[in-house]
Amino acid sequence: MTSKLGLEAMAIPGSKSQFDVLADGALLFSKQAEGRFPEEHEILSKLR
Repeated sequence: MTSKLGLEAMAIPGSKSQFDVLADGALLFSKQAEGRFPEEHEILSKLR
């Protein structure tokens, strides 16, 4: 994220098998809802 958008990413421990991507408190992707991990392009397009 830093090299492509100049944004810093951080990991925050959550419950087992949880993987959510948030930006400014807004949910961009939820592994639980989608049933898979996100592709990089999905996250980058939502951050642009």
